[in-house]
Amino acid sequence: MLESYREYEYMLAATQLSLAMAGMGATSSVGDFLDVFRRPRALFVGLVLQLAIVPVLATALSRLFGVSPGIATGLALIAAVPGGTMSNLITYLGRGNTPLSISLTAVTTLGCLATTPLLLELFASTHLPEDFSMPAGNIVREIAFVLLLPLGAGMFVGTRFPSVRDSFSRWCIRGSLAAIGLIIIGSIGSGRVDPGAHGAIAVLVMAVLPILAQVAALLLSIAARLSPGDALALGIEVTVRNTNLGLLIAASLFPPGVAGAVGDGVFFVALLYGGFALLVAVPLTLSGRRRFRRATSPEGAVTAT
Repeated sequence: MLESYREYEYMLAATQLSLAMAGMGATSSVGDFLDVFRRPRALFVGLVLQLAIVPVLATALSRLFGVSPGIATGLALIAAVPGGTMSNLITYLGRGNTPLSISLTAVTTLGCLATTPLLLELFASTHLPEDFSMPAGNIVREIAFVLLLPLGAGMFVGTRFPSVRDSFSRWCIRGSLAAIGLIIIGSIGSGRVDPGAHGAIAVLVMAVLPILAQVAALLLSIAARLSPGDALALGIEVTVRNTNLGLLIAASLFPPGVAGAVGDGVFFVALLYGGFALLVAVPLTLSGRRRFRRATSPEGAVTAT
């Protein structure tokens, strides 16, 4: 059964993301998203992190550790793609600014049609095919059917049926988390992920990149005087990348069967990075939940006043 996992991987991932967006949408409103754009400082900081700081960190690590061309190109690709919809779910679970996370994901995903080729040209042009092009149709479909449509459906349910809003959101999130568990089991059991395939240095670099990205996001958030909820959203957004999109681009760059050593390294990074990113996101998520409980507890409310 696990051997056939690849046939259902995309469908399972799309289901997981759709459930997450519907669940988050049920507890959100249009006003929440308008506030993000009325006060765009946090959104601007997120764009700086996504488009400048993370790619520079990935390139610096590749050169510092002298990784192979395939691993270096894979790191450049992961740094060039936007944050993933998974980051929105983790921000929600950590009680961060979920509308900011979703807005940043939407903006960077739309913009990646232009920014990803540019970043790859800047940081990985040596090993890219000359006829490289973005899978634009797949990106547009993912935005429409996996991000916006489920989000809108969840907001509709939350607005029209307030009595079931919380239970609807809760069960959607639970279903999404269950799907994540199946994805992890399927990826490991089907042999999609082999941590020892490219050596310990490659694994080390992939573990360090999300840590540095998260630290950079938190430091920049402090410098910009953002709220803890905004800082958490940005810290998760730059850590958890859209590895599904990374795999789509990798497949267009290095078609199966003719990938070669560079292509193998790129796929290795795209598949394994997501696991490290989720691990790095856990402490920040738990700290956000603790902060939220303190702020909403009777003792916290008294202290706040």
